[in-house]
Amino acid sequence: MKKETKIIAGILAGVALGTAIAIILSSDKEGEMKGKVTDWFCDLLDSSKDKIADVSDKVKDTIAKVRA
Repeated sequence: MKKETKIIAGILAGVALGTAIAIILSSDKEGEMKGKVTDWFCDLLDSSKDKIADVSDKVKDTIAKVRA
């Protein structure tokens, strides 16, 4: 695993842990805060997946050019 991948994985794990703690400690009875945090976390994961896919595609293209 590359250094950049480990950093991204660490950040995502920290965000997941923070979100879980926020949801657990939330005293909102109606679940409004939980919904907001969940939506934010899902958006974060989606954007992270897109960025990781872009980086992966660039790396694959670079490797293909080097091999050619």
